[in-house]
Formats: sequence, structure tokens, C-alpha cells
Amino acid sequence: MKLEKITERSRRYDDACGTAHGLELLGERWTLLIVRELMLGPRRFSDLRRDLPGLSANVLTQRLETLEANGVVRRRTLPPPASVQVYELTDWGYEAEPVIQTLGRWAVRSPGHDPNQPISAVSIMLSFRTMFAPGVRPGFDAAIGYRTGEQRFRIAVAPDRLTVRRVETLDDTDVVFIGSPEALGAAAYGPGLGAMEAQGALRIEGSREIAERFLALFELPPKAMVPSAFRSNGVI
Repeated sequence: MKLEKITERSRRYDDACGTAHGLELLGERWTLLIVRELMLGPRRFSDLRRDLPGLSANVLTQRLETLEANGVVRRRTLPPPASVQVYELTDWGYEAEPVIQTLGRWAVRSPGHDPNQPISAVSIMLSFRTMFAPGVRPGFDAAIGYRTGEQRFRIAVAPDRLTVRRVETLDDTDVVFIGSPEALGAAAYGPGLGAMEAQGALRIEGSREIAERFLALFELPPKAMVPSAFRSNGVI
């Protein structure tokens, strides 16, 4: 018990700054990524384990307990026939999305960012929500579907907004992308749709024109100018 108190104390900055307290709430390893994975709705423990493969079950349990104790996450049981326990963000927890978006937009400008690393389905959906610039394609309204494994998402695009939600079916969409999150990310930010199709990593059902117009909505910001000394010394 004494060791636990010392460890808990070491996580505090004893600083009245909101940023310091924010780091106490979300700055521990894996915590912010767990919050990210809950941004599009409730998830089972097994869902979180699957989409954060480097996270052990023990650490995930600890982080969820801490997030729950801090009022960021809550547990509930879905009604029958599901009757399974899920974790979801509280209303206040959902307010952390701008933090994730701003940090992500800033971090991808690092010369050390590797876009070829694995990425989760929720993460690529949030990436589209982050990188979407209202007014870039005037008059473009479309319903985009995305399916990877058992997960399905519907992206509603309008000139002034982009919304994403989990769905059970994708019947009411103009085009559906089918493939891994990495392949969808590469279609939007990397080699492009044709290259991913040629590799067999991604396929589409529906309007190709709308698929290409959708992917053209997103662009990563330019890399930051970093002194060469930092790169040569392996800092970045």
C-alpha cells in the first residue's frame, strides 16, 4: 500500500497549470490512445486490446480503472441480447477530442513521423475528421462507407462538415471502401487509391468518382523545419 501511494504521488506535478493537470489525467503511457479508441462510441475490453496490440491486458485494466476514477470513462452493460460490458467516454471525456486532433496535427509535421506504422480503424476515421478542411470541395455532399473486419463506419461529407459514426449496415452510402486502416490511409495520404487496389489491399464498391473526390479532401500538413543537428544526432 505504501509503494502504491508513492507511485501515485510521483505522477503528480504539484502545478496549478491546467496543462499539468491534463497530463496527470491523460499523460500516462497508453492513456490518450485509449481515449482515442473510445471517441466513436463504446468498446468492449477485447476491442481495445485488439486495436492497441502493444498494450497488455494488465496495463489496459489499470488505465481504464484510473480513467474511470477520474471521471473520463464509465462502464455500462449493453441491454439484451448483447448483455456485455463496455467502456465509454463520459460527456466530459468526449471533450478531449480537440486535444487529440491538435496534438495529432502538430505531431505529423515531425520529420520523424512514420505514416507506414500500423493504425487503428478509429484512428484513421479521426484523422479524416481532423484533416478535413470545410469549403475545400464546394458542393460535395456524399455518404462514404468503410468496412474493415467486423467494423463499419459511415462518413457523411458536406461542404462545411464531416461526421463519422459506427453503423451496422452500409446500405445508404455512395461508395464503400473495404480494406485495412493502413491501406485506406495510404489511399488518402500516400500512393493513392490505384496503388492500393493494385496491391489488393483496398477495394471499393460503388462510385469511383466519389471515392476519388473523397480521398482528395485530405492532405497532411508540411513537415516542420528542424535543425539538421537534431536529425543527425538521432533526436528525430
